[in-house]
Amino acid sequence: MTRTARPALGTFVFFSVAFALAIYFTFAAVQGDFGLFRRAEIDAEARDLARQLTDVQSDVTQMENLTKRLSDDYLDLDLLDEQARSVLGMLRSDEIVIR
Repeated sequence: MTRTARPALGTFVFFSVAFALAIYFTFAAVQGDFGLFRRAEIDAEARDLARQLTDVQSDVTQMENLTKRLSDDYLDLDLLDEQARSVLGMLRSDEIVIR
């Protein structure tokens, strides 16, 4: 009796399924909703939002300064003059307007 040594079909199926699962989970770890690429996108978006937050905070600080300078407690005559000129279009009597 000669028996040929060939791999069993069950072993081949087992390793094929294990290989397919390994490929699937590797793909999901890289490309999935919680994968490496999505993590890189989230990190880049977080950096962009942090930069925007810094810009908005500086704008708010500037607006608070201007508001304080125009308040009743503290009156900046130069700022009041500038605002009256730009909003109301007022001029002093010794100025000439060139258009």
